[in-house]
Amino acid sequence: MTRRSMSKRAAVVTVTTVLALGTLGTVAATAGPQHDAKASKKQIAALFDGWNAALQTGDPKKVANRYAPDAVLLPTVSNEIRTDRAEIVDYFEHFLPNKPVAKKVETYINVLDSDSAIDAGAYDITLTDPKTGKKRVVEARYTYEYEKRGGKWLIVNHHSSVMPEG
Repeated sequence: MTRRSMSKRAAVVTVTTVLALGTLGTVAATAGPQHDAKASKKQIAALFDGWNAALQTGDPKKVANRYAPDAVLLPTVSNEIRTDRAEIVDYFEHFLPNKPVAKKVETYINVLDSDSAIDAGAYDITLTDPKTGKKRVVEARYTYEYEKRGGKWLIVNHHSSVMPEG
C-alpha cells in the first residue's frame, strides 16, 4: 500500500469515526430527559375533585383556570359549545349562581400516557335555585379529557349532557 493510499484510508476512517460519534452525540442530545411516569387513576380522579371544589368557590375564573386556553366545553345546561376561555367563563357566570355540586355515580378512567388521560362516566349535579332555594338533581353523563401542559393537568375537552332516559 502506498503512502498516498494509506493517507486516504486514514482520512476515510477518521471521517467515518467523526460522523459516527457525531451521530451518537446528536441522538443522545435529542433524546432528552426520560418522560414522566403515567399518572395513577387516583391522581386523575383527584382532578375532578379539584374541578368540583372550584365550582364551590362561586368564581367562574377559578373554574375556567382548570381548562386549557384552547379547551372545548360542551356544557350540561347550555346548547352553546364553548371553545375559548371567555366563553367558558361566560358559561360558569350563568351556571355558578345555581350552586352546583357534582357527585360521581360511575367513573371510568383511562390514563393514556404520561401527559394525557380520560375520565368518563355519570354524575349527579345538585343545583339550588337562587330565588327559591329549592334543590334539584340533574343526572348527567360526562367526559373529561386531560392533558399535562407545562407540568399542570388541564381539561382540554369536557362534555356533559343530561341523561336521555332520566
